[in-house]
Amino acid sequence: MAAKDELYAKVTPRRQRQSRPGTVKHGSSLDVLLSMGFPKTRALKALVSTGGRNVQTACDWLFSHVDDPFLDDPLPREYVLYLRPSGPLLHQLSHFWQQSRAMCGKNKAHNIFPHITLCQFFMCADAKVEALCESLQTVVGQWRGRFPSPLPLELYTSSNFIGLFVEEKVADVLKSFAADFSTEAAAKAEVHVEPHKKQLHVTLAYHFPTNHLSSLEKLARGVDVSLGCDWLAVLFSRDIRFANHETLRVMYPYAPQNEDELELAPNDFIFMSSMEQGSASEGWVYGTSMSTGLSGLLPENYVSRADECDTWVLHASHSFLNCTSPTNSGGAMGGSFLDGQLDGRLLDDPGLMDPASLNVICHPMQMLRTNSQSLLPKRALFVCRHGERMDVVFGKHWITQCFDAKGEALFDSHTVIDFVYCSPSLRCVQTAHNILRGLQQDGKTKIRVEPGLFEWTKWVSGTSLPAWIPPTELAAANFSVDTTYRPHIPISKLTMSESYDTYISRSFQVTREILTECKSLGNTVLIVAHASSLEACTRQMQGLSPQNSKDFVQVVRKIPYLGFCACEEMGETGVWQLVDPPILPLTHGPNHSFNWRETLLQD
Repeated sequence: MAAKDELYAKVTPRRQRQSRPGTVKHGSSLDVLLSMGFPKTRALKALVSTGGRNVQTACDWLFSHVDDPFLDDPLPREYVLYLRPSGPLLHQLSHFWQQSRAMCGKNKAHNIFPHITLCQFFMCADAKVEALCESLQTVVGQWRGRFPSPLPLELYTSSNFIGLFVEEKVADVLKSFAADFSTEAAAKAEVHVEPHKKQLHVTLAYHFPTNHLSSLEKLARGVDVSLGCDWLAVLFSRDIRFANHETLRVMYPYAPQNEDELELAPNDFIFMSSMEQGSASEGWVYGTSMSTGLSGLLPENYVSRADECDTWVLHASHSFLNCTSPTNSGGAMGGSFLDGQLDGRLLDDPGLMDPASLNVICHPMQMLRTNSQSLLPKRALFVCRHGERMDVVFGKHWITQCFDAKGEALFDSHTVIDFVYCSPSLRCVQTAHNILRGLQQDGKTKIRVEPGLFEWTKWVSGTSLPAWIPPTELAAANFSVDTTYRPHIPISKLTMSESYDTYISRSFQVTREILTECKSLGNTVLIVAHASSLEACTRQMQGLSPQNSKDFVQVVRKIPYLGFCACEEMGETGVWQLVDPPILPLTHGPNHSFNWRETLLQD
């Protein structure tokens, strides 16, 4: 076995990092965009359309909408204020959503995540959105300690509606909160917000065939409304132009063959109106792309029906129990309904971003926050795809800029890894080693090489498995590898061309055994493996059934190098849920930004 120097014989040694006395502040995200030459109206529209996430996302939006005929249209977005459940009650409602859809098909309740409507949709000028978010933050702060908890909910059913209604006296209290928000928003953001006057409720199902009533009602009675819940005040917006359109999700790429056709990119959304289909022939539809703003004809079999809220933008999410809840959550829904406490992102001060460095960004994010009702830290599982040589993008110093950046971002988010497991592939070991270096844990935390984490062997070319470097030789080459570790699934148990079911069962088994092994010794486990691992190692841990192999392959294709996802255990139930990772993905030219919500939370 060659020494580590020989392994990297062709790689320029790492240059010493220059010490920087401090970071230069560049003002707000809007100031940065203006300094880059974007007109103010466009810059504001980009920030609002992306939830004010960061400058990079706004830039991406502006560049993709450069040919949008409505780019300079002054029409503002529509906003709505909801109460959104989190915690154990959300888990029950999410299960009802999935089961009802699987048993009876989609009904209109599935178009929007579980919620209580507090006001009607209202418009707000782009320049006033920041003030609108501040209004919500102020009012939630005033109501902490006064907000009714728990909310008493009662099941109600009719021939075509099933819902959970808020007890009348408590509903009046919630309406008072909405009225306070309306007053504050009018004063600060100059908007007219009309509080909801009807009975407050969580819709479970409506507009369904009458023969599904008994099945849906039986499922609804299984929802335990007494479970704990931190209700979150959430502010969403939608593009008013497409409020009455059907939302479609692009499944496959399509290159236009004629000038009246629309280019399609997977995971984009298309807005389609039945009133605009006069020019479409059979098998084709006319629609508008959310990603580009362009309109045209597209093949109908390249899209599938999506939920209305998939294209909504989250602007703010506040807990009535947790005073450290995020004020600017930013981002599209992507069809998910996670625990709202972890739904938002505590983004860096956008003013710290240097416009000159926007071509390669690895954003530190928030620390994973524990449930406010528990004093014990939650157990966390991180799954990361290995890195890859990116000489074309990063130049000769690609190793230091790619691998270490991930670890340094974790370090900046105050994340501590207790255990690291990785696939035996050298690229996985290299990635894990350099993540630990960025975390300043190299030498302190040893990598456990686990053959059970290797990718689906059906994808291995040739007639035999790779000849992996033994842990002893990796350690001799100065990799921080645990040479005493005994694998849960040894190499001898792996077979070539295994079935899909075998691979999924193997991944689930080894993940479950790893978490059991570490349960009493630490709270945070990092797995560094392959693209398929982000799906295979987490799906069944959430209590979900495996996808079919075709859908699985489509998911895996969307996961870029260093794609990263995070799971948290819900109490000590043994059930895990996907949450926001403590960092955003590495983003650069050919490495598309990884949205774990859109990729791993597909139905």
